[in-house]
Amino acid sequence: MSRPAQNEEVIGSHPTLSASALKLRLLKSLKCTTSFEKEAWQGGARFVAGVDEVGRGSLFGCVAAAACILNPADRIRGLRDSKLLTADEREKLAARIRQRAIAWAVAEIDAARIDQVNIYQASLLAMKMAVERLDPRPDFLLVDAATLDFDCSQRKIIHGDALSASIAAASILAKVHRDAIVRAWDVIYPQYGLASNKGYSTPGHKLALLRYGPSPMHRQSYAPVACSCDDLQQELEFVNEESEC
Repeated sequence: MSRPAQNEEVIGSHPTLSASALKLRLLKSLKCTTSFEKEAWQGGARFVAGVDEVGRGSLFGCVAAAACILNPADRIRGLRDSKLLTADEREKLAARIRQRAIAWAVAEIDAARIDQVNIYQASLLAMKMAVERLDPRPDFLLVDAATLDFDCSQRKIIHGDALSASIAAASILAKVHRDAIVRAWDVIYPQYGLASNKGYSTPGHKLALLRYGPSPMHRQSYAPVACSCDDLQQELEFVNEESEC
C-alpha cells in the first residue's frame, strides 16, 4: 500500500485535508482564555485591549477592525475565534460584548485605500484607528499577529483570536460589523451574491466577476478582480472586431 504524500492526511477512506481545513482544525484545538490578559493585569496594566481585523482575503469592500477592553469582573462565556462561530452565535456574542465590555470600537479602510497602500498596511491602519477610538485609552494591547504604531505596551500573538478572549471579542465585533456592511451592498450589487459570500473568492463570485466585471467597490489590485477586468476587455475587443467585419 502506498503511503500518503507529506501534505496529505488520511481520514478513514478519505484522503487529504486542504491547508484551510488543517488550519481550521488547529484553531479548534486551541483554547481561548484570559491568560494573556491576566499576565498584563499582573504587570500593572489597567485597560488591556484585544485587537483584530477581518476581510483581508475578500475581493470586495472594506477591511474592518475592532478593539475591545473586556471587564475582568464580567466574564463573557463562549468567546472564541469568529471563524469558529455560526453567524447567529456571532450576533449574540457581539451584542453581549457591546453591552458588557469596558470599551469597544470598530474602524474600516475602504477598497480604494486598500488598492493604494496594500492590504497589509490597510489592516494595520484599520486596527490602529479602532484602538484610537477606545475610551478609556488602553495601556496594553494584545494584537492578532501584528504590532501597531500605537504608544503603549503591546504583545503580538499568533492565532491570537483563538487564544485570547480579548482578541476573540475583537474578531467577533469586526466580523459582525463588516458582514453588515457587505450585506448592505448586496442590495446595490445583487449579481455578486455578496449576502452569502461576503465578498470572498467563491466560485460563484469569480464567475460573476467574469460575467459582469468588477464593481467600483471591488479591490482592483487583487488578482481575481484584475484578471476579470482583463478577460472582459479581451471579450469587448473581440466583439468590436466582429462588428467591424
